Amino acid sequence: QVQLVESGGGLVQPGGSLRLSCAASGFTFSGIYIMSWHRQAPGKERELVATISTSGSSPTYADSVKGRFTISRDNAKNTVYLQMNSLKPDDTAVYYCKATGLRVLWGQGTQVTVSS
Repeated sequence: QVQLVESGGGLVQPGGSLRLSCAASGFTFSGIYIMSWHRQAPGKERELVATISTSGSSPTYADSVKGRFTISRDNAKNTVYLQMNSLKPDDTAVYYCKATGLRVLWGQGTQVTVSS
């Protein structure tokens, strides 16, 4: 079955860190798929958080997360990561990974809640 499965979300205090993972199954994304993380807060549109190229070079970030979030990928493990540091309440959202290439695939999302 072709799918993306996110994990690693949860409840964290402001200033804390989380590492999200997105594992691809049923297909190989190495060298073919651009991977990205998106998020959607309640009542807001889904927004792009970070993108990484097929080789893992040249990551890009939304201004709101620059310097705090880091996207990376392990093509051998078919997995993309999002390291989130210095988390703020405004980072609270459902986080989705997306694969763009021969097809477009979305994961089911993982909830991140930043609250004291």
